[in-house]
Amino acid sequence: SSAYSTPKQPVVRFKRNKHHKGSIYCVAWSPCGQLLATGSNDKYVKVLPFNAETCNATGRPDLEFSMHDGTIRDLAFMEGPESGGAILISAGAGDCNIYTTDCQRGQGLHALSGHTGHILALYTWSGWMIASGSQDKTVRFWDLRVPSCVRVVGTTAVASVAVDPSGRLLATGQEDSSCMLYDIRGGRMVQSYHPHSSDVRSVRFSPGAHYLLTGSYDMKIKVTDLQGN
Repeated sequence: SSAYSTPKQPVVRFKRNKHHKGSIYCVAWSPCGQLLATGSNDKYVKVLPFNAETCNATGRPDLEFSMHDGTIRDLAFMEGPESGGAILISAGAGDCNIYTTDCQRGQGLHALSGHTGHILALYTWSGWMIASGSQDKTVRFWDLRVPSCVRVVGTTAVASVAVDPSGRLLATGQEDSSCMLYDIRGGRMVQSYHPHSSDVRSVRFSPGAHYLLTGSYDMKIKVTDLQGN
């Protein structure tokens, strides 16, 4: 059989109908795997308490947060012991704020303002740091120990962001089909290149940051070797 033989149909372990009133744009697991968060164009963030062993909702009521006044485009749980694994960040359209929420206590923490266009992508690393990519043609870095923007990087409209496991390198996918690599510690752009012919909607590093995976509206997934030139 070839590497591209017909894939097996997935087995559905859990299904929840009508979870939101609108389309679901983003989903994230908490680091402990006990919370499943979703964001929608119904302007709600919902957090479902989940048991991974039984693959089912725990029966505890969902948490529902209504701080957004536009479509939620991305969300992510902060990692690291400082956050207890239950601090959720979310952003999107509307007021273009990034909201942080303590899902353990069910309360909001910060509203991070600065972006002037829809935020399409969030990435969090090292327990405190957040990168946000926006249609306002910037990537902003935030440090939750000082809940304000710590750096603004100007580029073209940003559709996806990721930081490599060492926290040294930022990758962005842009709406103009380009990707940017940015040295976070040095504060400089390393490279910009065009692996696709349309919006780059997804970027992720391999565990050792040897490769960058990009997905685009051009219906292609590409792997770029970062070890070469």
